[in-house]
Amino acid sequence: MTALKNDRFLRALLKQPVDVTPVWMMRQAGRYLPEYRASRAHAGDFMSLCMNPEFACEVTMQPLDRYPQLDAAILFSDILTIPDAMGQGLYFETGEGPRFKKVVSTLADIEALPIPDPQKDLGYVMDAVSTIRRELNGRVPLIGFSGSPWTLATYMVEGGSSKDFRKTKAMLYDNPQAMHLLLDKLAQSVTSYLNGQIMAGAQAVQIFDTWGGNLSAAAYQEFSLAYMRKIVSGLIREHEGRKVPVIMFTKGGGLWLESIADAGADALGLDWTCDIGDARRRVGDKVALQGNMDPTVLYAKPEAIRAEVGRILASYGKGSGHVFNLGHGITPEVNPDHAGAFLQAVHELSAQYHV
Repeated sequence: MTALKNDRFLRALLKQPVDVTPVWMMRQAGRYLPEYRASRAHAGDFMSLCMNPEFACEVTMQPLDRYPQLDAAILFSDILTIPDAMGQGLYFETGEGPRFKKVVSTLADIEALPIPDPQKDLGYVMDAVSTIRRELNGRVPLIGFSGSPWTLATYMVEGGSSKDFRKTKAMLYDNPQAMHLLLDKLAQSVTSYLNGQIMAGAQAVQIFDTWGGNLSAAAYQEFSLAYMRKIVSGLIREHEGRKVPVIMFTKGGGLWLESIADAGADALGLDWTCDIGDARRRVGDKVALQGNMDPTVLYAKPEAIRAEVGRILASYGKGSGHVFNLGHGITPEVNPDHAGAFLQAVHELSAQYHV
């Protein structure tokens, strides 16, 4: 494989010295970019974009071509590829988000679920990873990802998005045996899926625990964090002669940072509700930190964006171990020029913290 020309993202995740704070954006390939909207129209629909390795590569590269400050690429895919490969029948309704043709509601439903083979059942994702990695040609590292078992389970039980997760939480409390079996199968699936991505060329991986923060403290430990810990323990941690860092991101997980930092990942993703300096004091040197600007700051003027970038950098302070990111994904209505101002500000303002 081609040597990396820019490895500051990987170095920061391992708390090694860097010249400036590296930066990327969750959902950096997405609807806020006109070039993405053109590619999606050409592909026909979202899933056609995801399932075609050439299209997935095209949209992964778009933000890198627009923003030279980006220090990482992230695979363009969807977190629900695993449930789809388990036979749930993923589809997208306009204005309603993801839906499943089948839902999981009984122990028998869960017992019947297969554990997908990443090469046979999710080969289009592996092909996308290898295609993107080849196209990057060492420009920046490639991030692979998956949803967490708890997050995937909520979609499988609810049949799609949910505001209150009533069906999933009812199963958790009424039938914990069934929920644990579902989460265990998903943990096995995520582990093999991420390892497949690493073997195909992903140089770091992130676990998106989008809905873990909706659990009680006790339920989070038992039904979300325990399974992410299991995944991390089963991941390939070195490939192509260098470490493969793992990022664990629980949206709404600020109350449990110490527990998450002990779960075995190299880095902990923060949403915007945490102060990053306080988070650094709480977790010490155990993990790097990723985050954590409120994505809606990008609706403000470039001067205000720059000021908020400066505030977060100052809060983190001197030294490596910080990957700048938004506290969640960039939203579709953001002006692309504002995203560019954000990325430029990170590199310009962070150099003083790395001398």
